[in-house]
This record gives sequence, C-alpha cells and structure tokens, in this order.
Amino acid sequence: MSDVPNVAGRAPLVLDEDEALELLAYLVTAARTQVDEAAEYGPLRLLTAARRLGAAIAPRASASTAQFVTGPLVAAPDLAVPRDGRDEYAARLDELCRALGTHLTGHFAGQPGAAP
Repeated sequence: MSDVPNVAGRAPLVLDEDEALELLAYLVTAARTQVDEAAEYGPLRLLTAARRLGAAIAPRASASTAQFVTGPLVAAPDLAVPRDGRDEYAARLDELCRALGTHLTGHFAGQPGAAP
C-alpha cells in the first residue's frame, strides 16, 4: 500500500495534467517516429518515457516508488539495442523487470483486491 497520504479519501495524484500531457505527447510522437526509425530504437524510446514518468512522480510518490524510479530505473541502459552485446542489454532489461516486479509485489501487497 502506498505510504503517501490520501487527500479527502482519494488516492494522491502523482502527475498533474500538464505533466501527463507532456508524457502523452512524447509517447504519441515517439510512436510516429518509430515508424521511420530502426526497430532498435523502440526500447530506448520506452525507457526514456519511463524515466520521464519516474522523474515526474518521484517527488509525490511513496518512498519505495521514489527509490525505484531514482535507482534501478535510472541505472537502466540508456541507448538503443546495440548490434553487439544484445544479450547483455537484454539481461540488464531483465534485471530492471525483476526489480520492478519486486517493487510492485511489495507496493500492492495488502491492498484491497490484491492477490494473496
């Protein structure tokens, strides 16, 4: 469960409308750009969006979420899928996915409707 206090019984917002629109614009334009780019840039674009989201939510997120977005997410490879070293690149992304899974399991544990 989030350790950020609720406001008036509602879950706290971690993005305001301007921040959400900025991320939305990035995702939509990245999708269009990807049509003409090499497929290797797809993961780079997605990680860039994830980092932007992480940076936007960190100041208003729970301590554990802020720790994830300023730690493992920032440490993820910041480049397109390399021609050489693809296995190592994929392994680093696998590590990031495991770290996210661990965070999500802890975050949602004990919340109403969470799987046991």
